Amino acid sequence: MNSIIIDDEFPSREELKFFIENFSSIKIVGEFESPIEALAFLDKEKVDVVFLDINMPNIDGMTLGKIISNKSKEIKIIFITAHKQYAVEAFELEAFDYILKPYSKERIVNLLKKLERVDEKGAMGDILSVWKGEKIVILKCENICYCEAVEGHTIVHTSQDEYVVNSSLSQLFKKLGEEQFFRTHRAFIVNMRKIEEITPWFNNTFMLRLTGIDKEIPVSRNNISEFKHLMGI
Repeated sequence: MNSIIIDDEFPSREELKFFIENFSSIKIVGEFESPIEALAFLDKEKVDVVFLDINMPNIDGMTLGKIISNKSKEIKIIFITAHKQYAVEAFELEAFDYILKPYSKERIVNLLKKLERVDEKGAMGDILSVWKGEKIVILKCENICYCEAVEGHTIVHTSQDEYVVNSSLSQLFKKLGEEQFFRTHRAFIVNMRKIEEITPWFNNTFMLRLTGIDKEIPVSRNNISEFKHLMGI
C-alpha cells in the first residue's frame, strides 16, 4: 500500500512518518509541502492513500481532496488537521477518516491498522464510512441490518445504533453490493443475512423481521418475485 503525505509543516510530516514507518507496513512514496507538487506526483504515480492537511498555501486541503477524489475514487483520503469545522465536508467527500491534531498514538495506530485490514481484503466493500453526531465512524457492513431513505436522508441501522450516510439509497446499494444486500423497496435495503422471519402481507407482499430490530421492513410488489427467488420461496 503506497501513501503520500501532504502537509506544509515539517514537524507534522515527521511525526506522521514516525508512526507510519514504525507501526504499519504502509510505504511512504512521497511527502510534499506543496499541494501543486503533490498533484503532479499523483498524475504520474500510483498512490493508495493520501494523508492530507487542510490549512496550506495555494490550494487548501479540502479543495485538494476534491481534486484527488475526482481523479480517482480508489484513493483513500485521510484528513489530519487542527480544524474540526471541515469534518462535514470531509464526510461528503467520503474521506476514509478525519483526524484532529494533536492526535494520540492510539488514534493514529488504530487508523493504520484499519488501512491495512482494508488492503488485505483488497476492497472498501467490507466497511462503510458513516456519520454519527460530529464523528465519522467506520462501520463493518456485516453489522448493518437495514438502510432506509427518510425525508431526503439515508439512514443506516445496526442492531444497536443508527447513522447517516451522505449518499442516496441507490448509491449506497451499489457500494454494499448484491451478494449480501437486497433492495426490498424504494425506501429500504436489507441485509439478507439478518432476516429471521418473513410474514405474508397485503397484495401478495411480505414484511420482514430482522435480527435485533423491532421495526418490520416491507418487500414491495415490484421486488417480490426476485426476493422469492433469492430466498427459495
